[in-house]
Amino acid sequence: MQGLQKNKAQFLLLVIVNAFVGAMVGMERSILPEFGKTVFYLSTASAVTSFIVAFGISKSISNYWVGILSARFSRKQILVGGWLLAAPVPFILMYANHWNWIIVANVLLGLSQGLTWSTTVLMKIDLVGNKNRGLAMGINEFAGYLSVGLAAYMSSEIAAQYGYVLYPFIPGLLFVLAGLVLSLFYVKDTGVFVQAESKQSSIPLIKNIWSQTTWKHRNLGSVTLNGLVNNLNDGVMWGLLPLLLIQRHYSVAQIGMVAGIYPAIWGISQLFTGKMGDWFCKKQLITLGMLMQALAIVSLIIFSSFSGGIVAAVLLGLGTGLVYPNFLTVVAENAHPTQRAEVMGVFRFWRDMGYVVGALLSGILADWLGLESALYVIAFITAAAGLIANARMCCTLKVFWRSQECTAAV
Repeated sequence: MQGLQKNKAQFLLLVIVNAFVGAMVGMERSILPEFGKTVFYLSTASAVTSFIVAFGISKSISNYWVGILSARFSRKQILVGGWLLAAPVPFILMYANHWNWIIVANVLLGLSQGLTWSTTVLMKIDLVGNKNRGLAMGINEFAGYLSVGLAAYMSSEIAAQYGYVLYPFIPGLLFVLAGLVLSLFYVKDTGVFVQAESKQSSIPLIKNIWSQTTWKHRNLGSVTLNGLVNNLNDGVMWGLLPLLLIQRHYSVAQIGMVAGIYPAIWGISQLFTGKMGDWFCKKQLITLGMLMQALAIVSLIIFSSFSGGIVAAVLLGLGTGLVYPNFLTVVAENAHPTQRAEVMGVFRFWRDMGYVVGALLSGILADWLGLESALYVIAFITAAAGLIANARMCCTLKVFWRSQECTAAV
């Protein structure tokens, strides 16, 4: 039987697994750009951000394949497979003697992240059902992104103490081992919940999942666009934020703190913003979150002090926290249970393709116009996406705060 309370043990276990998934990304988040410059002597922003392009493409592809693989394999089998792909990553990062090995590591990391994170999201949705779905997604993303932030700060502290080579990536061995053991021996498959929910669902089947999720469906298409732009600016923060702070003579520890606070606030805030999605119209939450992100990026440019960087990171984390769990719940409430994995896969394909677009666009713009001008462009794109969501989306549930009601979002 579905329900958060009824399945709290398995739900908590999946939360812990997702924390290790997030830690794998956080391990390299605050240090890899400077690692590339100091160890491999990369000189351009586009070269430094090349690892994000590799990560984004592979993660997007694996996100899409989760929907296809779900027709042949169980959720648990996909989750375990994702962890097996992650197993070589720490070793490659620890012993890489050429930047190409860093690219290889991030291809594997992206493939792993797509399979593991997508599957834990789907399994939690399977467990909780319609009630408290926003809260469930908030808890899931809280665990994942708090771990990203904590691991980012930890790796920067290790790098400041022992250097960028070898030592910052050793914790990744523990993350992989813990995630794989929990997934293989303790996580239970959730296929039975999907079958039970399918018999009761009144959500219509989507004829063309790719086109409807990509753009045609007013709600699904809008969150897909905003998901892409959200991860576009996250990719920019990943690649350009450390370079901007280095340019402003921040220490390694200060860079780690700013880079770590942003995903940590992103994670913590989702405990509340996910539940807000169960109460309020999600389109306003998404619009507000995207506008807050745009303001945060502009603040990073204007305020060059360390305290200004902290404030901008907090604002950016809050804005991202407002949108992230609500993207997932919009997808869940607009997709039939039997199609949810495939719809989620298409959404997450485009969302994580934002890393590719962001890394390429920011690298080119930074080399051409400079770091600050590149960030202004990204802020404009972010705000525009939020306004499109406000104009196009509609509320499908009775809520306290809404501007438009509809029963069909196509």
